[in-house]
Amino acid sequence: MRLSAKTVYAARALLELALAPGDGEPTRIEDIARAQGIPERFLPQILLALKSAGLVASRRGSQGGYLLARSASAITLADVVRRFDRELLEGAPPDSSRERDIVEEALGRVGSVLEEALEGVTFADLVDRQRAAHSVLHYVI
Repeated sequence: MRLSAKTVYAARALLELALAPGDGEPTRIEDIARAQGIPERFLPQILLALKSAGLVASRRGSQGGYLLARSASAITLADVVRRFDRELLEGAPPDSSRERDIVEEALGRVGSVLEEALEGVTFADLVDRQRAAHSVLHYVI
């Protein structure tokens, strides 16, 4: 499966916001871009789309930035894909000249299975995986 760059960048931006301390302080665009390797010029339009989808909130001012609009456990990868790559979840478009054929039906089922799998991955899950991947084990002998 090939996702658009916007989808990948949006997921990375949401992960960075989910990783932010829970002190209610917003994260600046520059910090998100640097931490996640996202080109800074793309980030404002991606964050605006995430805001219109109800996934992030913003604060203005010198101490402004972005934060999650709801908890990381309530935001899934499906939310991101629906916003930027919806057609991946919809299957093949029906041919209006005939009934839905077996191929279109199968592709529609594949889209449903994919959406269900994406619904099963929350940003809280991704935060846990990120932290586990970067944790250092200390053994005392």
